[in-house]
Amino acid sequence: MVKKLFIFGSALFLVSMIPTRALSQTTEDPARDLYSQVELYSYALTTIQSEYVDEKTPKELIYGSLKGMLSSLDPHSQFLDEEEYKDLKTETEGRFGGLGIEITIKDGLLTVVSPIEDTPAWEAGMKAGDRIVEIEDELTRDLSLSEAVKRLRGEPGTKVNITVLREDEFKLYDFSIIREIIEVEDIKDTQILENRIGYIRLTEFRENSKRDFDTAIRDLQQQGADSLIFDLRNNPGGLLNIAIEITDTFLPADEVIVSTKGRRASQTDETRAQKTGLKILDWPIVVLINEGSASGSEILAGALKDNRRAVILGNQSFGKGSVQSVIPLPDGSALRLTTSKYFTPSGISIHGTGITPDIVVERIYPHTEETEGEKKAKDIEKIFEDVQLQESENPDELKRQNKKKEARERLLNDNQIQSAMSVIKGIKVYKKLRVAQEKTPVVATPTNVIVPAAEEPELDEGGS
Repeated sequence: MVKKLFIFGSALFLVSMIPTRALSQTTEDPARDLYSQVELYSYALTTIQSEYVDEKTPKELIYGSLKGMLSSLDPHSQFLDEEEYKDLKTETEGRFGGLGIEITIKDGLLTVVSPIEDTPAWEAGMKAGDRIVEIEDELTRDLSLSEAVKRLRGEPGTKVNITVLREDEFKLYDFSIIREIIEVEDIKDTQILENRIGYIRLTEFRENSKRDFDTAIRDLQQQGADSLIFDLRNNPGGLLNIAIEITDTFLPADEVIVSTKGRRASQTDETRAQKTGLKILDWPIVVLINEGSASGSEILAGALKDNRRAVILGNQSFGKGSVQSVIPLPDGSALRLTTSKYFTPSGISIHGTGITPDIVVERIYPHTEETEGEKKAKDIEKIFEDVQLQESENPDELKRQNKKKEARERLLNDNQIQSAMSVIKGIKVYKKLRVAQEKTPVVATPTNVIVPAAEEPELDEGGS
């Protein structure tokens, strides 16, 4: 018995010596300190492998420790195994399975950055800022971002149950959503609204977004547009380089778009507008943002605001302003590591604060409940639409036109878009007045006329 206690005590002494030795070196040399901590890690790893109740492979232990290490840094850094890394690459190409929501960890809670338009989450009524508190009746407390994504994704056609807390109402909502293959359409609703005011909605910054955006701009130019409402509401961001390329379209050469600051000189950079590429420099622009606008959307809005190139209208943006670099590892896994933070041209950090609009306009959602008369009128209208489709030589084209008409009516009834149109109309009137003033001939003032000075009154002695 005494011998057993002595062995246990010796082992305890040896274990306690390792962190003490490591701590004693922290003030000496960082490289030596790292090696000493690696020694501690190696000791813990071998102990777990030999003593843990269930047998674990070295890969399981290493992957588990990497996940814990990355999640301890910040909510956006994470370790991606081979499957997760493959999913990430699939996402940036615009086609993936799931619900259609962008999520992050904010204030320690799993938070919806934005539902992607026309996806199951969007149709179900989820909103930017919703806090996901339960997935399949299990609390999300201490759940990492990658684990949350895994639980939310699944086979198309399967159902997932989610409970969210909507903080502005302090109310819980339950959603039962059917997973689908998510096809992301970057550019939506490109059209002329009225008074030659063009409209483009960008849902996310993906690989083909710049190409599609240029096509949309040229389409508006051909239709005679001379101004633009650029809708970035509920755009959660995406690829940084694409956001910069699209922002470049609106800025003269050498204007600052964004700066990034990190620990290393290579991570600190300032990106400026280029001379080449499609440029729209003379159009009045209003950029729409809201609480679901994040990352790349905030970079674009911040750059155009600070360079006085556009009026920003809507609500305070999300405030996701850190740069994640994806670093592939030799075995097919990867690190998604926060390496720097975004700053607007004026030096303001986006992270945690977001972009403040020049004009704050709260979104007013129309009343959705229909009266019996409205339902009946809609049913009758649908009957005539079905008849037209059956008689049409090109039903697909007719469907496209009907969809575009519905989108136009929806946009024109949007109070934030109405406010944006009013701003652009005001800018156009101001520009006309300024041009008129510049064309008005200036009447010369004669310089050879001598105006007699008024006689100064004489003051009595002692007067004042």
